[in-house]
Amino acid sequence: REQKKIIRKYLRETGCEDVIDNGLDLFKLHDFGFRGVSSVESAAIGGAAHLVNFLGTDTMAALQMAKEFYGMDCAGYSIPASEHSTMTSWGRDKELDAMRNMLQQYPKGLVACVSDSYDIFQACEQYWGTELKSMITERDGVLVVRPDSGELPKIVLDVLAKLEGKFGSEETSTGHKRLPPCIRVIQGDGIDINS
Repeated sequence: REQKKIIRKYLRETGCEDVIDNGLDLFKLHDFGFRGVSSVESAAIGGAAHLVNFLGTDTMAALQMAKEFYGMDCAGYSIPASEHSTMTSWGRDKELDAMRNMLQQYPKGLVACVSDSYDIFQACEQYWGTELKSMITERDGVLVVRPDSGELPKIVLDVLAKLEGKFGSEETSTGHKRLPPCIRVIQGDGIDINS
């Protein structure tokens, strides 16, 4: 619950009340916890606890538990997303093709793509921000860029700056910057209540 309060506090302070008004704050902390626990049971319990306050999850065991024990037909949601193995299997020389493939396979809606397999800044500036920019800006949906390594919070700020340099930004009512609606960033590793 504390993380939800913190997220809402900063959404308000940065002029992003519309995120809360539209219920999207419930997707601002996503559960990737299955991969870091000792058992399916602990993934289910921890993931179900996450679903008390948030709706974004990749922990299927939590969804199954919520359905079986609490009668929830759909307690959480996920989106199409790449992982390092699906990107690196294309090889370094074909990373751009792998990224293009993600946009082609999911031409509308949300899609997330891990972008630090080789060089996160090349991915942001050259691939997303140049080669694939028109596909991103013209599609009916949102690309979520995922840096998954680097020093926090610096890497997130650097990625935001690189994407802003290519896609621009809008100013919120409080004078903060926000990327255009077609592109967002998610940090998938090393995040806790203190970071």
